[in-house]
Amino acid sequence: MAKAIMIQGAGSNVGKSMLVAGLCRAARMRGLTVAPFKPQNMSNNAAVTTDGGEIGRAQALQALACGLDPHTDMNPVLLKPETDVGAQVIVQGKRFATMKAREYGTRKGDLIPRVLDSYHRLAGAYDLILIEGAGSPAEINLRAGDIANMGFAEAADCPVVLIGDIDRGGVIAQLVGTDVILPPEDRARIKAFAINKFRGDTTLFDDGMTAIARHTGWAPLGIVPWFADAWKLPAEDVMDVASRKGGAIKVAVPRLNRIANFDDLDPLAAQPDVTVEIVEAGRPLPGDADLVLIPGSKSTIADLAHFRAQGWDTDLLAHVRRGGHVLGICGGYQMLGREISDPDGIEGPATRVRGLGLLDVTTVMAQHKRLALSEARYDATGDPVTGYEIHIGETVGPDRTNGWLTLDGRSEGAASADGRIKGCYLHGLFASDGFRAAYMEGIGAPIQTLNYDAGVEATLDTLAHHLEATLDVDRLLGLAEDVPQA
Repeated sequence: MAKAIMIQGAGSNVGKSMLVAGLCRAARMRGLTVAPFKPQNMSNNAAVTTDGGEIGRAQALQALACGLDPHTDMNPVLLKPETDVGAQVIVQGKRFATMKAREYGTRKGDLIPRVLDSYHRLAGAYDLILIEGAGSPAEINLRAGDIANMGFAEAADCPVVLIGDIDRGGVIAQLVGTDVILPPEDRARIKAFAINKFRGDTTLFDDGMTAIARHTGWAPLGIVPWFADAWKLPAEDVMDVASRKGGAIKVAVPRLNRIANFDDLDPLAAQPDVTVEIVEAGRPLPGDADLVLIPGSKSTIADLAHFRAQGWDTDLLAHVRRGGHVLGICGGYQMLGREISDPDGIEGPATRVRGLGLLDVTTVMAQHKRLALSEARYDATGDPVTGYEIHIGETVGPDRTNGWLTLDGRSEGAASADGRIKGCYLHGLFASDGFRAAYMEGIGAPIQTLNYDAGVEATLDTLAHHLEATLDVDRLLGLAEDVPQA
């Protein structure tokens, strides 16, 4: 059986996911077999796994850091927000239910047997399990039935390291306050702490580290400086999606309210000759964009209404009249059509809405969700494309005869007669270097050759070395304890 340790945060977005990815790579460099585990994640940025399910993309990146394919056991509960008060609940990779937040709060404890089932399967196969919490254990109002932080740590009987984020300020209060507010049995599980996202001379916080250790009794593991190369790794959360200034080629991306599977943007942002501009609500689509990319959405019909409310539909028509190119992926593809209907009320009340009308296709939402890792070919050049499908809905219509990908032996996607407007269901296609270069050249915006996957691997190595230089990784890993038998 493995040893395990849990990394929790004194708040949301303190950098837990990236620290776990770096620790995964550092442990692998030590010759350990290691796997990531996050009992509960909340994200619309999902990855399709080799066993045919879906997990949070952060755990897929952590799996890559471990040298593993992503597996549903690495993130057994995934919450995918559909509205401000409700989410789709994915359990061990499959859709389990759609629940309001209050209902989920009363039922989440029922999922702990399945969470532990996944955890113990991993523990039987690897030397070390690096567990990531969600949010903060200081949210004691959520402690009853908790499966994300201390509730899981108690059920799995594992030690905890707490991370504070100094970049947002008040880090001493974050950590000491967490110690004060936790019940004694939860407090006793925290063995050590570390500070993340420090900018400048870390010795200036020596007295702060001493004060935290004195107030809490926890061992200080170090101060991790700001990791400047973080942008080179796939973004974990919509909060991390930001414009990336590069070269003269501009890709404009409207930020949808329920943007999903936005990893399509990462390889484009990595190009030094491409500027990816995330267009926030209330701002017009830029008139100088070479490409407008409409990304995926967890709530396509609601996001289409949001798109129109910003006036982006008018901006998009102006872009097309100027000779611009448009690409819609998954939900963005559905929006580009003439109509979207949801007769069974999958996304909300049963409805039928008018699309943007730039592709002669219509979409009908259906209960079945397609999840698949896919191999395709770009018809224009024959370049291979790898990616994944994760969607509900079937799209049909005359422009489907202008499919521009061959996917598993069938035509995929749709295009306008002049080829300037395209849509498809295949996510992740821009990570294929040959396709990315060929597609951009095809829209009149040739880009430099870049090995995207090699860049991600190199950045994971750099992250591991960054942690080794600033954090007592040996001591942290030494705190891991044996996983009890199931």
